[in-house]
Amino acid sequence: MSLGYLAEMAERLSLPVEKINWAQDFADLLVPGKRICVTTHVNPDGDGIGSSVGLVRLLREFGANAIIVNPTPTPSRFQFLFRELPGVDRTVEAVKELRRADVIVVLDIADVDRLGMLSETVASRGVPVACVDHHISPGHLPAGPRYVDSGAAATGELIFEIALANGWQVTREAARALYVAILTDTGGFRFSNTHPRTLRIAAELLETGIDPEEIYLDVYANAPEGRPRLLAEALQTLVVEPECGLAWVTVPPGVVERLGLSSDDLEGVVEFPRSIAGVRLALLFREIHQGRVKVSLRSVGKVDVAAFARQFGGGGHTKAAGVSLVGTLAEVQATVLAAARTFLASDPCS
Repeated sequence: MSLGYLAEMAERLSLPVEKINWAQDFADLLVPGKRICVTTHVNPDGDGIGSSVGLVRLLREFGANAIIVNPTPTPSRFQFLFRELPGVDRTVEAVKELRRADVIVVLDIADVDRLGMLSETVASRGVPVACVDHHISPGHLPAGPRYVDSGAAATGELIFEIALANGWQVTREAARALYVAILTDTGGFRFSNTHPRTLRIAAELLETGIDPEEIYLDVYANAPEGRPRLLAEALQTLVVEPECGLAWVTVPPGVVERLGLSSDDLEGVVEFPRSIAGVRLALLFREIHQGRVKVSLRSVGKVDVAAFARQFGGGGHTKAAGVSLVGTLAEVQATVLAAARTFLASDPCS
């Protein structure tokens, strides 16, 4: 992008003074000569990976020494974002890289506990920890600049704003990654978090020459054979309670491993119970390891699943959240479903 085009874009996508100040404070840390580690939450999604790759590509464009260090591996469907970017997805050496960092940047979360095996290192490293996030859930991180806006559709949208405020060059490779971040967190621009500004930013990213169909094929049309088989088994467990607008599915224990899949292959399964007429709250239950169950939550209308999740120590967005609870699958289901019925009954008109 030329400087003239950047100026025109800045005028179209004007930022308030507060955000410009946040972006400049953020950029003051990320300069050539400092070793910068960028990380995101365990089991990273398209926004976590896309915003990380996008930021690293932006920083490397002006010579900053930036590297991605994540607590868990990158899902295979997002590996295409790492083309011609060797050595950044260094999961095995993540702790070693963090111990050498001058600055740590945490994306798509604001809670150090969501960094899994990297949590202790980040918490004790003693260097600035910057954060870019769009969730409404509270969290705790070591001190550092913050660029947080719960009104944004994706963290990738906020990375674009930081680039815009600082006049950073948005290359095609960076644009591709940020587009993936926004595309996936809006459900292909279908969810209610898709605002006019979201589409304007996506349009600016497309102006760099990225191919939306190619990105779609990489992200959504490159599934292993086991994924539709998993979907078939999960949907066999579907339960609907139309009287309260509740529906849920359960991933059969061991099916992910038996089919040679990963947790990323469960993406979108909870959308099927949510798509049923009259359902206001949809859930997906899955054992993540012995003695712990993850619950994915999705809602329709005014039902706030982030508020629901907070009673169990979880969080997320108004219409998409999650919790992780200790107990057997049956115990967690009984507890969460009872709470869900009470929650829905308290707001019958939502």
